[in-house]
Formats: sequence, structure tokens, C-alpha cells
Amino acid sequence: MSFANPTRRAFLQGSVAFGAATLMNSTAMAAIDPNSFAGRTFHATHFGPFEAVVRDGKLVGINAMTELDARPTEMLAYGFMDRTYDKSRINYPMVRKSYLLGWETGDVKPQLRGKEEYVRVDWNTAYSLTAKALLDTATNHGNQAIFSSSYGGWSNAGVFRPNVLQGRLLNLMGGCTNTQGDWSAGASQISLPHVIGDMEVYSAQSAWETIRDNTEVFVLVGCDPVKNNRIEYRVADHGMYTPWEMIRDAGVKFISINPQRTASDEYLNAEWIRIIPNTDVALFLGMAHHVLENGLEDRAYMDRYTVGADKWIAYVKGETDGTPKTPAWAASITGIEEARIRELAELLARSNTEIAGAWALQRAQHGEMTHWAIVNFAALTGKIGKPGCGVGFSWHYGNGGMPQSGNSTPSGLSQGRNFVKGICPASRITEMLENPGKEFFYNGNTYTYPDVKMIFNAGNNFMSHQQDTNRLIRALEKVETIVSVDVWWTAATRWADIVLPASSTLERDDITSGGTYSNNRVYAMKKVIEPIGESKSDYEIFEGLADKLGLWAQFTDGEDYMTHIRRAYERSSAAKTTPFEEFWEKGYAVMETPDDARKWTRHGAFYEDPDAHPLHTASGKIEMFCETIANMNIDDCPGMPMWMEKHEYLGNAREGQLHVVSPHPWFRLHSQMDQSKTLRGLYKVQGREPVRINSQDAAERGIEDGDLVELYNDRGTVIAGAVVSDDIMPGVISIYEGAWPQLDSKGRCNSGLVNFITSTQRSSGLSEATSANTVLVSLRKCVDPEGPNTAYEKPPIIEDMEVAAIDEDKLGLDRLYELTESLYADMEPGEKIFYERCTVCHGPREVSHFTRQQWKGITPSMFPRAGLDEEEAALVMDYLMKNASDAM
Repeated sequence: MSFANPTRRAFLQGSVAFGAATLMNSTAMAAIDPNSFAGRTFHATHFGPFEAVVRDGKLVGINAMTELDARPTEMLAYGFMDRTYDKSRINYPMVRKSYLLGWETGDVKPQLRGKEEYVRVDWNTAYSLTAKALLDTATNHGNQAIFSSSYGGWSNAGVFRPNVLQGRLLNLMGGCTNTQGDWSAGASQISLPHVIGDMEVYSAQSAWETIRDNTEVFVLVGCDPVKNNRIEYRVADHGMYTPWEMIRDAGVKFISINPQRTASDEYLNAEWIRIIPNTDVALFLGMAHHVLENGLEDRAYMDRYTVGADKWIAYVKGETDGTPKTPAWAASITGIEEARIRELAELLARSNTEIAGAWALQRAQHGEMTHWAIVNFAALTGKIGKPGCGVGFSWHYGNGGMPQSGNSTPSGLSQGRNFVKGICPASRITEMLENPGKEFFYNGNTYTYPDVKMIFNAGNNFMSHQQDTNRLIRALEKVETIVSVDVWWTAATRWADIVLPASSTLERDDITSGGTYSNNRVYAMKKVIEPIGESKSDYEIFEGLADKLGLWAQFTDGEDYMTHIRRAYERSSAAKTTPFEEFWEKGYAVMETPDDARKWTRHGAFYEDPDAHPLHTASGKIEMFCETIANMNIDDCPGMPMWMEKHEYLGNAREGQLHVVSPHPWFRLHSQMDQSKTLRGLYKVQGREPVRINSQDAAERGIEDGDLVELYNDRGTVIAGAVVSDDIMPGVISIYEGAWPQLDSKGRCNSGLVNFITSTQRSSGLSEATSANTVLVSLRKCVDPEGPNTAYEKPPIIEDMEVAAIDEDKLGLDRLYELTESLYADMEPGEKIFYERCTVCHGPREVSHFTRQQWKGITPSMFPRAGLDEEEAALVMDYLMKNASDAM
């Protein structure tokens, strides 16, 4: 149902102007032309807002809205069109053949996942088999044996994301084991609250005007904002590009510390300093030593704003281990000349310096150390909290630097309480499957891996982003049932037993917002076309499954879907000035941003008065040495940033091995849009993922630009297309993450999915996060490719197999009542708000997964994103403080 053609209610139509005066009072600029075709519908995505042009019920064009998105990308212009009708669409419910034939006997042959054909079935069959699997697992093994891999919610920009809807349904029947943390910034989101009182990686950055007016040197450490700001968790508007230009043109000096030259380096005229991957800690230690040797440290700053400085300084000087961390020492590890390290240390110490660290830095073994070393260096030189100075770990994401409006945004349905308290750190899925019953340590607590019998995956391509994919495929054979809800035949659907086809966001109504940190726009995601094939919206899929389980009333709250959308809007600040009918007609609402937000400096209040505005650390100060972490006695995560050798890096590589890094793609959002034929034509090499290789490394191996090459190690082999360049240092190769996989007869990924060669090595025992960028491989020219890359073809499907109707009596649906009878209880107000509005993004989804101090550290970022007013925030904080892991 759509408000373009309402079926349940008629809403007032109008064109009253509202919002910022700079915006045209129309749904798009095209509407100004009186001769324009009128078949246009407003929509919004991760890739930007737009008007969809529809003729005869079919999407025929994308009209970018330059008044809302001044610099739309090729992903919006081409990719969105391509993927809507692509052959990789899942048009009907599907069940893997052996699973369909063996669901009653249990002989479902899990070893055939990814190899055998699927059978087209009707929705009732798919719902019945899914419901039976859920109940079999919960009653025979406990709810902890159901594992949700649906974390994060990157599948689409809407409020009614599949991961939230799945969580709502599963929690109504007792819950499941969830992932905790994420791949984006799994190490730092755990360590930095202890160090500087906030996750930092998902926090607002100093307003860009403060950088333009005060910063002298801006250091990009592995950071590429020009590329990574092309997409957004909600709706991209590419609003930071003009401010970046103004900062550059104001004379700010940019320095880029990176193994490869990036688009941002080119755009910002940055000086490129090449560094061996995973050695940034050594660099900042070496610079710290030079600062101390030359009396450039700020003792008064450390005395007032930090704790533990003397312990870290003793380590830097070598007083505790006999190894002074001199620039010469750092040079031998980082590959940067000693003189350059000294020069850089002096420049950063003497200047108004802002240091931007990418999330990629901490996706490494001992990743917790990297951002912490940057924090310590900035504290040593007295920078944090001063206008134009300090550290920031989210400049590359969500228009970091845009002023914060302080507005609330739409929020959808509550996931409710999960009665399963166990977790699996996001990057440890394979280890969990291999080691049921094994104890593991995470964020100060000891947990036990469950014995997983069922995986439910909605809107998440975990098969593409989990490391060491071959090992994961083997581990999945012990799982009895895998259900996947998706729009396309991604890797996560090709290894599933039951596949439920979701419609794309163009085929349903939804609501969202724009500005990860500015929070100044609300967008209607209007239905544009009818669902393809028999696909259903995520809400309809889980509503239908809830109905099959007898939970329809609880899942829907007895309300229709459009009422939920209206209520989501009414929880936003936009509703105070713009009626819902007016908003929906126009397609968006713009909320004001106060002028003083343009002068905001990150940690500025702490700098001005640390007693009145302490950090949310145990000490209230920057913890250059952290007693809390030290007292955990974790072998691979000490209580201060120290250089620790990696299990795989150029410092211990065998002859001929190269270090591979896997940054975020230019033309995709992770794996999204890899199936776009138009986009692939812009960057793929012989149909494979491109890999950037230094000309020296290429020449030594007889590789030329455009050749197919093999990247291989003991974990696997991927085939990629060579891009020979001197803008990457020798010894390092770079291949984007997120390619769709296709295995050839030799077990090689013929498409270039890097995770067939990445390692499941954890970052450390503190966070158990990914170390995807700590990887060595060998490289050779591929002389025997087996045909073209067929990753974007459908798997073999049996369309006309006669499938017997499911005998409802064999499903045992009445078991649900015994399962849930003792679970339901009224939530207190703060608990309800928490599960409804604070559990849809990157923070913990269960209150007991963080300590009270950590909740104090994340809530200054979490509450504004959740749109909580002062009273709501107080209720949630009270609930968190009473139920955190250390409040028991």
C-alpha cells in the first residue's frame, strides 16, 4: 500500500512550504519543468534521495535531487536501476532440494549447501518449514541454539529494517543468540570507552568550521573520507565535500599516512607518507619518543586531563622493557625514514593538529592499540578538546564534521526483550560453530559459545564479510537449518536451506532520516513499483511468519503497517512543525540546525572544565594507561598502547609474500551493487575484482596491467584483475572487500572475494574483533582461469517440482505456547524505550553486555541518534544503570 495510491486511508494533499529556505518547494527540480513526465515518486536510500520515474508500472529512470544531494554518485545513477530488475533477484520462496525432501526425517544433507539446486515452493510451505525449524530448535536444544547473524541493519536505509523485525519476532518466542560488536569498528568500540569515555568511532566530529578556522595540520591515518562518504547508514547527502574543499582552500596542510595513495589524498592535495600496514602504533610511539627527547610534550595538559601518563612515557623511553621507542626503532618497523619521523613529530607537536584515524586501522591484530596510540600522542602534545585540534575516528563516515541539529529522528518497532543472554562476537561465528561449549572472554566478561543448530539471517550477507570463508563453509555443515531473507542471490542466500524473497525498498513504503550526525532530515521511502515476482516486504515476511506461529497480534500490536510508519514519523522532531500528511506528500522534511552547533569542538567541554564535564572513563580523564583493562590480564591487550608484533605482516613475511589490505569499495556498499552490470563495467578487470599492485611487485612476477592474477595462502585462493600502480607501496596489494563469490572446480574464488584468504585471527581477547587487514598472501599470474565470472547468475532452480502440501499437524505449532508462557512480562518504561529505539544500530542490544561506565560512555552518542528527549534519556539511563553487567 502506498500513499501515492492509498488503499486504507485518504490523506490531505498539500504543498505548504516548510524547512530550510534554500530548498525548493517541490518534490524535485524536475517538477519545475511544466512539460516533465508526471510519473515520479520520492524515495531515499543509502546512496541518496531521488525521484523514481515510472512508466507503465516499471522503473525507467532515477532523477537525482540536487537540492538534497548535490553530488549523487554512479551507485544511484546506474547501480540502483540495474539491481532492481537484475537476474540475481530472488523471485519466489525457495528451499534447497535435499532439505525439502528430508525435512521430516532430518536427512537434509547440509554438506550440499552451495552446490545443489533449489526448488520453488509457495509461501505457506516456506513459512511452515521455517516455523517448524524454529520450534524444533527452541524446544529440543533451547533458544540459544538459534543464532541470528542479522546484525547492523545495513540492508536498507529504512526504519523497518529486516534485522529489527527479525529480532522482534524471535524475541516474542523467547529470543536467540545474537552477535555482539561488529566488523566496522569492533575493536575500538570496546577499548575506547575505557580510554576516552566514548566509542568515538560512531561519534560526531568537531564542526567543520572549527577545522577550517583553527587547524594548521590535518593528518589522515588510513582515512579516506572522499571515498567512504559516498554511502551512509541511513541516507547519504554528500554534504561534506564542499566543506572539505573549503578546509583545503583555507590553507590547512593535509598529511596522509597510508600504504597507498587514496582519492582523498588527491582531492585534498595531501602529502603521502607510506607506511607498512599494521605498524601505526610503532610510528606514534617513535614520534612520542622524539617529542619527549625534545621537550615538546605538554606536561600541564597531561597533569590536568589524563591519568597513567608516566607509565606510558616510561614504556616509550624503554625504562620498562629496555627498548627505547626511538624514531630509528620505529623506522625499522614502519618503513618510514627516521628523519621523516622526527620531522613529522615536531610538526604535529608544534601545530594545531587534528588527527583522523580510520576504522580500518583497528581491523587488525592488536587493533585496540592503534586508536589508543593516536589518543596518547594527541594527549602527550596537549591537543584533545582544543578548537581545531585533537583526534577523530569518524571523519570518513556520515559526513563527519557536519554540525549537529540535536533533533530526534523516526524510530520504528521495538525488538523487545531477548531472554537469551549469550552472545557471539561478530567476527567469531566460525569459531562458535566449531567450538560449542567453549568459554571465551569478551569485554571483561566470560561467556560460553552455544551449540548452534539453526541460523536465521535477514538482510545480511555474512557469508561475504566473515573471514576465512572456506573454514566457515565447513563449519556450517554442523548447522541443521539456515534461513535467509534477502532480495538477491547473495552469498548468504546461496548457502541457505530456506530462502524467503524480500522485495526491494522500491516495492514497499518505509521511512528514514538523513545525516548520521546532523540528524536534520526525515525522508519518506515511498513505494514506487509493485513487488517483483512473489517477493514481500520484510514486514510482510515476518508478519506472515508471526501469523504462522500464532504471534500475529503481538508482532503487529494489532495495527496496520502504515500506522506504524505514521507513529515512527511522529516520534521525530519534524512532526512538531510539519504534519505527517504534508511530509508524506512532499517526501521529506528539513529540521533546523542551531548556529552554535557550527562552533562545536569534540571534547571541548571537557577541555574547558574537566571537573564539571568529566569523561565517562573510570577516572573521568583520558586514560593513557588504563587500570581497568590492565586488571583484566589479557595477554594480547595490555593496559596501554604498546607495539606488539603481528602473526602475519611484512616484518615476518616469507620471501615473496605480500601484505593485502581490503578497504571499502568505491562503487559499492560492501557487497551491495556488485551485481550491477553498468558499475562492473566501470571498474572490474576481465569481470573480476581489481587488485592494486605496485609496478615493482608486478614486474618481478611477470604481471601486466589488466592480467588476471591469483592471490593465495593456506586459507584459499582468489582470482582478481591486476591494476598496476605506483600509488601503492611495494610489498602491499589492495583489493576491495565485498565481491560476490563464485568457486571454480579448483576451489578458487573466480570473482575475487578477499575473505577466502583473510584470517579469523582475533584482534585481542578484549574485543574478539576482526583482524581482516592482518593478512599475508602470495601472488602469481593466473594462467588457467575457468571461464567468465558467474557470481551473478542464479543458482540452479527446479521450477516445476511437485511439492506435497505440508501437513500442519506435523509442525507442532502448539509447542510455542509452552515455550513462551513464562516469558512475557510488562517492561518498565526505560526498558521499553531502550529496546525500541536504542538497539537498531552498532551499540549492544542487551543491557548486560556493557558495564555502567561503558554505558555512560556510549549514551552521549546513542541518545541523540535514538532521538531521546531529556525525560526519555533519564528513564533509559536508569534502566541501564540498574541492569548493566557490573550492577548485578
